[in-house]
Amino acid sequence: MDIVPQPRYPMEFVRAEAIQFALTYGHRFDFIHASPPCQLYSKTQRIRQNDHPDLLGPTRDALNAIGVPWVIENVLGAEPEMRNPVLLCGEHFGLHTYRHRLFEAGGWELPQPEHPAHVKRQTKMGRRRMPGEMGIYVGNFIGVDGAKEDLGVPWMSREGIRECIPPAYTEYVGREFIKQLE
Repeated sequence: MDIVPQPRYPMEFVRAEAIQFALTYGHRFDFIHASPPCQLYSKTQRIRQNDHPDLLGPTRDALNAIGVPWVIENVLGAEPEMRNPVLLCGEHFGLHTYRHRLFEAGGWELPQPEHPAHVKRQTKMGRRRMPGEMGIYVGNFIGVDGAKEDLGVPWMSREGIRECIPPAYTEYVGREFIKQLE
Protein backbone atom coordinates (compact mmCIF):
# COMPACT_ATOMS: atom_id res chain seq x y z
CA MET A 1 0.00 0.00 0.00
CA ASP A 2 1.17 3.48 -0.81
CA ILE A 3 -0.37 6.86 -1.47
CA VAL A 4 1.68 7.00 -4.69
CA PRO A 5 0.95 4.53 -7.52
CA GLN A 6 3.48 1.69 -7.76
CA PRO A 7 2.97 0.31 -11.29
CA ARG A 8 6.01 -2.02 -11.07
CA TYR A 9 4.92 -3.71 -7.83
CA PRO A 10 4.33 -7.40 -8.68
CA MET A 11 1.83 -8.28 -5.94
CA GLU A 12 -1.57 -6.94 -4.98
CA PHE A 13 -1.33 -3.18 -4.51
CA VAL A 14 -3.71 -0.80 -2.75
CA ARG A 15 -3.40 2.92 -3.34
CA ALA A 16 -4.44 4.65 -0.13
CA GLU A 17 -3.25 6.79 2.74
CA ALA A 18 -1.73 4.12 4.97
CA ILE A 19 -2.72 5.36 8.43
CA GLN A 20 -6.35 5.96 7.47
CA PHE A 21 -6.51 2.61 5.65
CA ALA A 22 -5.05 0.84 8.69
CA LEU A 23 -7.51 2.48 11.06
CA THR A 24 -10.43 1.56 8.79
CA TYR A 25 -9.44 -1.97 7.74
CA GLY A 26 -6.56 -3.01 10.02
CA HIS A 27 -8.80 -5.11 12.27
CA ARG A 28 -9.26 -7.49 9.32
CA PHE A 29 -5.58 -8.49 9.38
CA ASP A 30 -3.69 -10.86 11.67
CA PHE A 31 -0.46 -8.87 11.40
CA ILE A 32 0.57 -5.48 9.99
CA HIS A 33 4.01 -4.55 8.62
CA ALA A 34 4.37 -0.78 8.31
CA SER A 35 7.13 1.30 6.79
CA PRO A 36 6.39 5.00 7.25
CA PRO A 37 8.41 7.37 5.07
CA CYS A 38 12.02 7.48 6.22
CA GLN A 39 13.12 10.73 4.60
CA LEU A 40 12.83 12.75 7.83
CA TYR A 41 15.38 10.46 9.49
CA SER A 42 17.69 9.82 6.54
CA LYS A 43 21.23 11.09 6.10
CA THR A 44 20.07 12.94 2.98
CA GLN A 45 17.58 14.90 5.07
CA ARG A 46 20.33 16.11 7.38
CA ILE A 47 22.24 17.39 4.34
CA ARG A 48 19.37 18.90 2.35
CA GLN A 49 17.07 20.01 5.19
CA ASN A 50 13.91 19.31 3.16
CA ASP A 51 10.51 19.33 4.81
CA HIS A 52 9.22 15.78 5.40
CA PRO A 53 6.35 14.60 7.60
CA ASP A 54 7.00 12.66 10.79
CA LEU A 55 4.71 9.66 10.43
CA LEU A 56 6.51 7.21 12.70
CA GLY A 57 4.64 8.20 15.88
CA PRO A 58 1.24 8.52 14.19
CA THR A 59 1.77 5.11 12.55
CA ARG A 60 2.59 3.53 15.92
CA ASP A 61 -0.46 5.17 17.51
CA ALA A 62 -2.73 3.87 14.75
CA LEU A 63 -1.33 0.33 14.97
CA ASN A 64 -1.75 0.29 18.74
CA ALA A 65 -5.35 1.46 18.34
CA ILE A 66 -6.09 -1.41 15.94
CA GLY A 67 -4.90 -4.01 18.41
CA VAL A 68 -3.27 -6.59 16.14
CA PRO A 69 0.46 -7.45 16.29
CA TRP A 70 2.61 -5.24 14.11
CA VAL A 71 6.10 -4.19 13.12
CA ILE A 72 7.36 -0.80 11.95
CA GLU A 73 10.50 -0.50 9.81
CA ASN A 74 12.69 2.56 9.40
CA VAL A 75 16.25 3.78 8.87
CA LEU A 76 18.97 4.06 11.52
CA GLY A 77 18.39 7.80 11.95
CA ALA A 78 14.93 7.01 13.38
CA GLU A 79 16.39 5.08 16.33
CA PRO A 80 15.74 7.84 18.92
CA GLU A 81 12.04 7.76 17.98
CA MET A 82 11.71 3.96 17.99
CA ARG A 83 11.06 1.75 21.00
CA ASN A 84 13.50 -1.13 21.49
CA PRO A 85 14.20 -1.55 17.78
CA VAL A 86 15.87 -4.63 16.33
CA LEU A 87 18.64 -4.05 13.79
CA LEU A 88 18.61 -6.15 10.63
CA CYS A 89 21.56 -6.23 8.23
CA GLY A 90 21.75 -7.57 4.68
CA GLU A 91 24.82 -9.64 5.56
CA HIS A 92 22.66 -11.67 7.97
CA PHE A 93 20.56 -12.79 5.00
CA GLY A 94 23.43 -13.41 2.58
CA LEU A 95 22.72 -10.26 0.58
CA HIS A 96 25.49 -8.28 -1.08
CA THR A 97 24.73 -5.17 0.97
CA TYR A 98 24.91 -4.19 4.61
CA ARG A 99 21.72 -2.08 4.32
CA HIS A 100 20.78 -1.62 7.98
CA ARG A 101 17.14 -1.18 8.95
CA LEU A 102 15.44 -0.93 12.32
CA PHE A 103 12.27 -2.83 13.24
CA GLU A 104 10.02 -2.02 16.21
CA ALA A 105 7.56 -4.75 17.20
CA GLY A 106 4.21 -4.21 18.91
CA GLY A 107 2.16 -6.96 20.56
CA TRP A 108 4.91 -9.57 20.18
CA GLU A 109 8.70 -9.95 20.54
CA LEU A 110 11.02 -9.73 17.53
CA PRO A 111 14.35 -11.37 18.41
CA GLN A 112 17.59 -9.60 17.57
CA PRO A 113 19.71 -11.84 15.33
CA GLU A 114 23.45 -11.77 15.78
CA HIS A 115 24.85 -8.86 13.81
CA PRO A 116 27.52 -10.17 11.45
CA ALA A 117 30.91 -8.48 11.39
CA HIS A 118 31.40 -6.15 8.44
CA VAL A 119 34.57 -7.54 6.92
CA LYS A 120 33.85 -7.11 3.21
CA ARG A 121 34.81 -3.97 1.40
CA GLN A 122 31.95 -1.68 0.38
CA THR A 123 31.68 -0.40 -3.16
CA LYS A 124 32.57 3.27 -3.48
CA MET A 125 29.46 5.46 -3.57
CA GLY A 126 27.89 5.56 -7.03
CA ARG A 127 29.96 2.73 -8.50
CA ARG A 128 28.98 -0.75 -9.62
CA ARG A 129 29.53 -3.50 -7.03
CA MET A 130 32.49 -5.69 -7.85
CA PRO A 131 32.69 -9.39 -6.88
CA GLY A 132 33.41 -9.77 -3.17
CA GLU A 133 32.21 -6.26 -2.33
CA MET A 134 29.05 -5.06 -0.62
CA GLY A 135 26.86 -2.69 -2.62
CA ILE A 136 25.71 0.74 -1.51
CA TYR A 137 22.46 1.47 -3.32
CA VAL A 138 21.59 5.06 -2.50
CA GLY A 139 21.77 8.25 -4.54
CA ASN A 140 22.87 7.91 -8.14
CA PHE A 141 24.45 4.48 -8.32
CA ILE A 142 25.16 2.48 -11.44
CA GLY A 143 24.41 -1.19 -11.89
CA VAL A 144 20.63 -1.19 -11.37
CA ASP A 145 20.31 -4.76 -12.63
CA GLY A 146 22.96 -5.94 -10.16
CA ALA A 147 21.23 -4.04 -7.35
CA LYS A 148 17.91 -5.71 -8.20
CA GLU A 149 19.59 -9.11 -7.95
CA ASP A 150 21.55 -8.24 -4.80
CA LEU A 151 18.44 -7.02 -2.96
CA GLY A 152 15.94 -9.54 -4.37
CA VAL A 153 13.74 -6.88 -5.98
CA PRO A 154 13.65 -7.59 -9.75
CA TRP A 155 10.57 -5.39 -10.28
CA MET A 156 12.06 -2.17 -8.89
CA SER A 157 13.43 0.93 -10.57
CA ARG A 158 16.50 2.83 -9.36
CA GLU A 159 14.23 5.14 -7.34
CA GLY A 160 12.55 2.21 -5.59
CA ILE A 161 15.86 0.51 -4.86
CA ARG A 162 17.16 3.60 -3.05
CA GLU A 163 14.48 3.25 -0.39
CA CYS A 164 13.51 -0.41 -0.42
CA ILE A 165 13.43 -2.94 2.34
CA PRO A 166 14.82 -6.16 0.85
CA PRO A 167 12.14 -8.88 1.00
CA ALA A 168 14.53 -11.07 3.04
CA TYR A 169 14.03 -8.70 6.00
CA THR A 170 10.25 -8.95 5.84
CA GLU A 171 10.48 -12.73 5.44
CA TYR A 172 12.58 -12.89 8.61
CA VAL A 173 10.01 -10.81 10.49
CA GLY A 174 7.19 -13.03 9.22
CA ARG A 175 8.96 -16.27 10.12
CA GLU A 176 9.70 -15.01 13.63
CA PHE A 177 6.09 -13.95 14.14
CA ILE A 178 4.81 -17.35 12.96
CA LYS A 179 7.22 -19.12 15.35
CA GLN A 180 5.59 -17.30 18.23
CA LEU A 181 2.13 -18.34 17.06
CA GLU A 182 3.19 -21.98 17.11
